[in-house]
Formats: sequence, C-alpha cells, structure tokens
Amino acid sequence: MADLLYKPLLDIEEQPPTSKKTPRVASLDVFRGLCVFLMMLVDYGGAVFPIIAHSPWNGLHLADFVMPFFLFIAGVSLALVYKRVPNRIEATRKAVLRAVELFLLGVILQGGYFHGINSLTYGVDMKRIRWLGILQRISVGYIFAALCEIWLSCRSQRDASFLKSYYWHWGVAFSLSAMYLGLLYGLYVPDWQFEMSNATSSVFSTNQSYVYMVKCSVRGDLGPACNSAGMIDRYVLGINHLYKKPVYRNLKECNMSTNGQVPESSPSWCHAPFDPEGVLSSITAAVACIIGLQYGHSLAHLQDHKQRMQNWILFSLSLLLVGLILAAIGDPVNKSLYTFGYMLITSASAGIKYSAIYLLVDVYGYRCLTFVLEWMGKHSLSIFVLITSNLAVIAIQGFYWKAPENNLIHWIVSRFVHS
Repeated sequence: MADLLYKPLLDIEEQPPTSKKTPRVASLDVFRGLCVFLMMLVDYGGAVFPIIAHSPWNGLHLADFVMPFFLFIAGVSLALVYKRVPNRIEATRKAVLRAVELFLLGVILQGGYFHGINSLTYGVDMKRIRWLGILQRISVGYIFAALCEIWLSCRSQRDASFLKSYYWHWGVAFSLSAMYLGLLYGLYVPDWQFEMSNATSSVFSTNQSYVYMVKCSVRGDLGPACNSAGMIDRYVLGINHLYKKPVYRNLKECNMSTNGQVPESSPSWCHAPFDPEGVLSSITAAVACIIGLQYGHSLAHLQDHKQRMQNWILFSLSLLLVGLILAAIGDPVNKSLYTFGYMLITSASAGIKYSAIYLLVDVYGYRCLTFVLEWMGKHSLSIFVLITSNLAVIAIQGFYWKAPENNLIHWIVSRFVHS
C-alpha cells in the first residue's frame, strides 16, 4: 500500500478541458464536515461538559480549535479555486462578492436577529446589532487570502520552491502579524467606563441604568479588562455592538451563577461586552487563512501523495514548534485575542489533522468510514445556518406531547443542563 503514496490525486490539471468546476477533494469535505460536527458538539455539549466548551481566557479547549479549522479549510480551498486565474479583475469581483455575502449572512445569523429557542420572535435593534461573528471572521480571512492568491502569486515554473513562488504571500502574512503585535502590545489602554441597562445587567431592583468603571492605564496588558483588542472594538464598533455574553464571565473572578447572571460584587469588567471575533483579532485570523493557502498549494501543484504529506508534516511541525516556543516565553494561548501563539498552534493542529484525513480518505480510499462527515462537509453552510439560527432546534421543539413544554428539547435541557 506504500505505492499509493506515489499515485497522483486527481486535481485541476487532470481535469478534462471541458470541465469548468474545480473538482472536489474528498478529504477537504471530510475535514469540513468534521469541523461542523465539532461545532455542533461543543455548542450543545459544552453546557453539559464544560471541559469541551471555550476556554474562559487563556488555554485551549476542544471548542477553541473549531474556528481555526474553518479558516484553514478556507485557505486550502482557495488554492484550488484560484489555481488558474485568466482574468484577475473578474476573479477579484467574485471573491469580494462572496466575502460580502458571507459577512451579511453572518450579521443576520449572529447579529441578534434571532432570539433563541425560547422565543419565536425575530428582529434586532440596529443600535445594538452585533456586527462581527463567525462567518464575518471567515469572510475577512477569505478575502485576504483570495486577493493574495489572485494578485500576489509568482509561480512560473512547476518545480519552483513554494517559498520563492509565494514570497509576497509571506510578506503580507508577516506584515499583518507585525501590525497585530504592535497594536496588541503597543497601544495604551486608559481607564474606561460603560453603561448597562436592566436588559443586559444583573441589576433588577431599579429601572435605571448602571455605570461601571474599569481601571486600566496600562500598555500591553492581555487580561480580559484592559487589552487593546477590546479598546479598539469599543472605539471602532461601539460597545453596544459587541458580544453581550463573553466567555470570560466563566472565570472564577466573575463568579457567574448557574442562570448566567454576574453578581454586582464581581469586578466591573465582568459585566462588559467583549467580542472574541473583534477587529484586531481578525488580523491574525487572516494570517491563519493565508497559512491554509500554503497547504493548498501543495495540494494544487504537487503530483504525488508522498510529496504532499512531507510538505504538510514538515510545515505543521515547524508552526507547532514556533507556537510552543512563543507560549513558553510568555505569549498566551488565547482564542479571544487570537494571539500569535494560539494561531500557530491551532494552524499546525489543523495541518496535522488534515494530513491524517488525507491519508485515510484520499490515499487509502476509506471513504465508507467517513461518508457522513463528507456529506456534512458538502452541505456545511446549510447546516451552519440551521444550527446558528436555532431553526433546527426550534423545529424539533415544535413537536410536543399534550403541552408545549413536553418536548424533546425541554427534556434534554432540564435533564442534563439544569440538573
């Protein structure tokens, strides 16, 4: 079976001249389906098993791998889609249109338009709409990587090294990384205050808003209260447009109750909104997508499995080593800030996992073991819409026995979440 490593995988160059669509690579669909499955697992299982939910601040839990995996897949796919670009202007127009569509869909799904499984109402106050989210972050990474592939690829010879052929890509990645690190560690964060009404605060005894003051006056702080990422979002987006239930409320300092309320005795920053898909962290998310693009180049241009696997494993181990070194010298592994170490470690993990799936599915041909994930990968956006909007849960909840509260969703929540 080792001979399979030298057998070329069908790619764009082997497509008949009449073929207009990029051929689907089964391992990519399987990996994409695995990401969708993990997203569903951590969204619905995180309340029961907190160890798989997002880490409250520093650290890595299972849920913290989902977003980097999606960005990795987007980058790999772009290398196949834009392997040949006969018309750069037209390709740019389509890429921008695709990015805008993803961004707007994300605003609808995660901007507050849908009100959850306990309410069949919908609609959002434009003064409080959340502008950034999962699809919006993917759209940002997508357009950066797409423009790099369309305009900055210099591959002229088939045997040219990837480092030389795509040096402009690396230039963009390093420039974005330097910009991110400069803003994260270099910006001064002054003291700041915010106002919370009864609708979003745990103060129920009065009908007045409550003003919280957060003491900072620091530079380079990476805690939840005084980091520059939050400050940029408050200035650029406005505090009313940020995520209202940041995961750092699960920290011990915030002492959040089982019903999701933060007591007034907790530090003031525990009450503040914070967006984990904010403006600053989108910079390193774009770098992660460009890294995925480099993995896709091996898939698009190399002709045998062994070369592809060698490139991927070497690249992944290099990224992992650098990420671990950064973590060891003090750069925290933090998903909310999308720190550089976090980006490198999760990108390396994505590369290693994709290599294993590629070996299983595309080299050895065990597609029967992964056909469900492959199907989910082919319909990933539709499944994402159903899950994120809670339409699937609401549909199941609509079937009850004698009384509306006697439904499967209510039973699961009361049995496993509130028990």
